Amino acid sequence: MIMSFRFLVRCLCLAVCAFCVIGQVHAQSGRGASMPLEADRIVAVVNDEVLTFYDLRTRLDTALSQLKQQGTPLPPREVLERQMLERLVVDRIQLQMARDTGLRIDDAQLDQALNRIASGNKMSLGQFRQALERDGIPYAKFREQIREEMTVARLREREVDNRLVISDAEIDNFIEAEKNKSGGGADEVQVAHILLRAPEAASPEQLQKLKAKADEVIDRIKRGDNFSQLAASYSDAPDGLQGGILSPRPLDRLPALFAEAVSRMKPGDVSPILKSPNGFHIVKLLARKGGLSLPPVQQTHARHILIRVNELVSESEARHKMTGLRERLKHGGDFAELARLYSQDGSAAKGGDLGWLYPGDTVPEFERVMDRLAINELSEPTQSPFGFHLIQVLERRTQDVSDDRMRMVARQALRERKLDEAYQDWLRQIRDRAYVEYRLDER
Repeated sequence: MIMSFRFLVRCLCLAVCAFCVIGQVHAQSGRGASMPLEADRIVAVVNDEVLTFYDLRTRLDTALSQLKQQGTPLPPREVLERQMLERLVVDRIQLQMARDTGLRIDDAQLDQALNRIASGNKMSLGQFRQALERDGIPYAKFREQIREEMTVARLREREVDNRLVISDAEIDNFIEAEKNKSGGGADEVQVAHILLRAPEAASPEQLQKLKAKADEVIDRIKRGDNFSQLAASYSDAPDGLQGGILSPRPLDRLPALFAEAVSRMKPGDVSPILKSPNGFHIVKLLARKGGLSLPPVQQTHARHILIRVNELVSESEARHKMTGLRERLKHGGDFAELARLYSQDGSAAKGGDLGWLYPGDTVPEFERVMDRLAINELSEPTQSPFGFHLIQVLERRTQDVSDDRMRMVARQALRERKLDEAYQDWLRQIRDRAYVEYRLDER
């Protein structure tokens, strides 16, 4: 149970971003409170729901604030309006799909996430709520914003991430290819991209029109136009308004189409137009640095006792109980026996033994404390997202990466390579199946 959860991390990252973003929007609203506002109106119909101009204006102000903070030249507002409206449409379709299939983030899950956000801002939840309200952000509205972010992330995990299959043959081929490389596959790169998404089963005429649009983007890049500005103006990818910038990653974890083009590029280079089933792509290499193949790693054999924090056990109660257990251990208590009696973790039956752990196998709060412990040293009560731990390191060793670990790394690399393309393909499918009526030009 102490293993890292990708989904939770992703949700909390989205949540923290949402907090920052909403704060910027309300700060702007406060400064412009005396300005007349256009009466609200419907700008799009999405299946059985409407999107209003207020929805669009709020998200657009946020995007403009982000672009200014990044120093990105601003595209014309009417261009951003249309790009943002399409993003709102896709978000609403996903929320409708989650609702119709019974996917919902309940209040307990939401409260746990909000507590994590507050903790990340070094506040209690009460202090965090007061801070929001001082900035003019209604707490109830903020809660629902975070619920929506978590819902979309959970939907993607269910509909895309969990359905992605990596075969043993693909893993074998990947490992063999890595062995035959001269090292380029281990380079870490950062790229930005522009996606012009094609409808599902697009006609030749639609593809020709989209290709002409991609040619227009390439021409503007050649004339020296800012790539981030063009991404904000043209890209249909969710990260378009962030300049289309992807996080740094090993070259072999880019989508295969991108990796093949980037492998021949230098920083600053822009690819020709790349075609995939999702549409047309343009990729810019921002940075490249040499990577390493998997080196020997330090493994830690550890055990722990976990007391969870929940509705029945407060943080102070859990900490107090853990302090008492630590005193018993310091005075000769048997760790394994106390773990079997008190630990609220699947390892309790094994006396709290977690076996040999690789870096990254546990949550960061746990790993940081574990790595500082000497052999047989007992930690202080240590808090993580799961509760309070007592940790003891039994032994350490440096190992070459095992075959099993190598296959796990290969599987993860293949997943990361395929996930974005699979997600874009899924978004295209659900977008094309939805009824969408635009009314932005109606005044």
